[in-house]
Amino acid sequence: MAKKDTFRVVTRGANGEIRIKDYDSAEPLLKMHSQVGTEDSSTDLALRGMPVFRGLIGPMPEGKAIVRYESPEVFETLTKEWGAAKPKRRRRRTASAEATVTES
Repeated sequence: MAKKDTFRVVTRGANGEIRIKDYDSAEPLLKMHSQVGTEDSSTDLALRGMPVFRGLIGPMPEGKAIVRYESPEVFETLTKEWGAAKPKRRRRRTASAEATVTES
């Protein structure tokens, strides 16, 4: 189980741009946000015991060593974009294409 050692906070700036700030520990977040609990139900076991902050959505995994928190507005926007994205269609191999490949 990989240790999560980077705390990433994703917010939106005044100009509408996504802002990402990384921290080496949870200490700066504890100074800026009130901790309202700890994560105890994540399927990513490395997140269990991580702090839950008022005003931020998270913790959520991002890669092997990053714990991500998002502002509610960023979470909503990114979730809508993710849900609206059309998955790439996968093409099936047809029987005739498989026969051609095996005959070569």
